[in-house]
Amino acid sequence: MKLSDVTEGFLRSLDIHAVLPQQEPFVMVGRLVRFALDSSTTETLVREDCLFVEDGLFSPCGILENIAQTCAARIGFYNKYILEREVQIGYIGAVRDFTVTGKVKAGSLLTTTVDVIEEVFGMTLAEATVRCGDTVIATGRVKLATADKEM
Repeated sequence: MKLSDVTEGFLRSLDIHAVLPQQEPFVMVGRLVRFALDSSTTETLVREDCLFVEDGLFSPCGILENIAQTCAARIGFYNKYILEREVQIGYIGAVRDFTVTGKVKAGSLLTTTVDVIEEVFGMTLAEATVRCGDTVIATGRVKLATADKEM
């Protein structure tokens, strides 16, 4: 597939499980809605039965995992559909300046965007913004590493 063939409609039709190394019940993103080499966006409906929902609220740990999985969806999509390789397992290497400024109730729709700052030797440094509606509820930087092994 060529980058020029990637449309929002195509992305929204994808099963997110196809581009993530994580599987249920540990999937914290709903769908990939935008892909570019340097940025991607996911949408996620926070379910009441989510592992990171407690007393009806999505925890900061869940928000951080949502950010990491948005990065993973970007890398997984690129590997699977552009490079025609398998999805790689990734690891959070570092988190910086992670700030949660709002509460997220179960049933809320999150929109998470990751902008790549740098990619070198299997390491990705990205800046993330998580929105609930028009309100920014979390920001931060994550560094992720991908394993040499594919799934």
